[in-house]
Amino acid sequence: MKIVVGLGNPGDKYAYTYHNVGWLTVDLLAERLGMKISTKECASLTGLKSVGGEKIILAKPLTFMNLSGDAVKQLLGRYGASPSELIVVYDDIDIEKGTYRFRERGSAGTHNGMRDIIAKIGTENFRRVRVGTGPVPENVPLISYVLMNMTDDDRRLIADGAKSAADKLEAIIKE
Repeated sequence: MKIVVGLGNPGDKYAYTYHNVGWLTVDLLAERLGMKISTKECASLTGLKSVGGEKIILAKPLTFMNLSGDAVKQLLGRYGASPSELIVVYDDIDIEKGTYRFRERGSAGTHNGMRDIIAKIGTENFRRVRVGTGPVPENVPLISYVLMNMTDDDRRLIADGAKSAADKLEAIIKE
């Protein structure tokens, strides 16, 4: 089993903000896998499919970013999954737009959604895919930046990073 959780904020006003890159990446992955993410459960929208005989759950928490751990903890409990079966996809201002990074485990860094997940599930030992949204422009507060709508140029760059991240996720799912 693999549970892939894309972090973001619910609501139309956040749809194309820098903080919703996790949702956008999971949507790309769902499209590639022929999945719909439409079931409401565990404070999330989810989709479920068997790929190569393995259960795959894609999820977009409906909690706000800083409470993402609530949804992730519920998903792990609902499906009887361990953190080793979890992959979290999220935005990272410390990574250049158009790129992504994969890690087997690690700290939350500056990301409050990841801090909440680690605190709620009690471990840093889960995989994560970080999609670049940085750097933050000078004189723009971090909270303002992550919640502002992406510029058209940034949308194109970030879409490239999200596509590459979805490639990596698809490879992990099919391994």
